[in-house]
Amino acid sequence: MPLMTTNQQNDGPGQDGSEAGSVPLTSHVKAGPGGAMTDEVGVITGDVSVTTEPGPDGTVQVRIQYTGAEESYTLTGSPAPFPPGGLAAFHERVVDAVKAGGAAEVPHL
Repeated sequence: MPLMTTNQQNDGPGQDGSEAGSVPLTSHVKAGPGGAMTDEVGVITGDVSVTTEPGPDGTVQVRIQYTGAEESYTLTGSPAPFPPGGLAAFHERVVDAVKAGGAAEVPHL
């Protein structure tokens, strides 16, 4: 399934370490074998939506949910420090990890 990312905007880092003008980035993918690890419910598998957004304190928050579901979960390892390469590049790394599976967590910088 191709990577589908929505709501991308990147205006560079803001004073608080977040990206000024950034909105959440969301991709709809299939979690690889072994799924993705969440803080709340453990591993989830199948078709998921991954959302990455800047936090208020120079961090990045990553949420994951079954595609079409209302409830979302914290991907283990979130929040993470705001990445030096920017939000979009970090989001792609997170999505790649989820697609690879193996109880995926937020990648380390």
